[in-house]
Amino acid sequence: MIGADLGWRLAYLTGAGLGLVVFVMRMWIPESPRWLMIHGRPDQAHAIVDDIERSVVGNAQDRHAWPKIKLRMRDHTPLREVAHTLFSLYRGRSLVGLALMTAQAFFYNAIFFTFALVLTDFFGIASNHVGWYILPFAAGNFLGPLLLGRLFDTLGRRAMIAFTYGVSGVLLALSGYLFSIGALSAQTQTIAWMVIFFFASPAASAAYLTVSETFPLEVRALAIALFYAVGTGIGGVVGPALFGALIDTGSRNSVFMGYLLGAGLMIAAAAIAWRYCIAAERRPLESVARPLAFVE
Repeated sequence: MIGADLGWRLAYLTGAGLGLVVFVMRMWIPESPRWLMIHGRPDQAHAIVDDIERSVVGNAQDRHAWPKIKLRMRDHTPLREVAHTLFSLYRGRSLVGLALMTAQAFFYNAIFFTFALVLTDFFGIASNHVGWYILPFAAGNFLGPLLLGRLFDTLGRRAMIAFTYGVSGVLLALSGYLFSIGALSAQTQTIAWMVIFFFASPAASAAYLTVSETFPLEVRALAIALFYAVGTGIGGVVGPALFGALIDTGSRNSVFMGYLLGAGLMIAAAAIAWRYCIAAERRPLESVARPLAFVE
């Protein structure tokens, strides 16, 4: 319907449009009361919490008796303290976050960025029909977090992260083998990817969640930005480059080796999560990681 020289530009423009929607929505999102308290703005923090309580229980005075802590107010957290927190005090949690982010970045980007190449090179699908195969793939990515997301709060982070990572890895290895022996058509390959990413999408989402909630309040945003950057740099750059080279060989067995590598990373991340992940569900953030501004 639209020329290729204009079509891809319009596709990119939709991303900018979504970004503008998020930017406008951000104006109605209240600031974190915890952040306000630490940065010396307790009155604003109390006003936000009171408004939330009124919207839920109708009475801002009906408070649950949570344990109290004393915080040292300050306008910023020194970078030296941030580095000590991430790489010394919580080194184990940092390694867990890096393992989860790297595995999902390699797994996700390697397959998604080479999706069209596999369809055109191995199944003979015309390039102008590839979009129809991406639609069910996108549906699996959407339905996974929608239907499985609540289980991360009920069954728990540790169990569900290990489960979703592990299942994604096993299914990729199985579908990769079927692909290597020519047992899949373009349609069944797409169904296989849809099922795989039904589990891989909440797994990837859980990686962001884990990194953001297992570090002290002052460094949560920085931690997720850092591990996303490093994980994507390792997995998101290497994965597509490697798979592109494997697809260029024209050998299904070569591509299968790449799938096995991605599956192995996901299964290894599942084992790490099962052993070392923090059970943070239904717990106050202060009990998961004590704030750096903690006094007593």
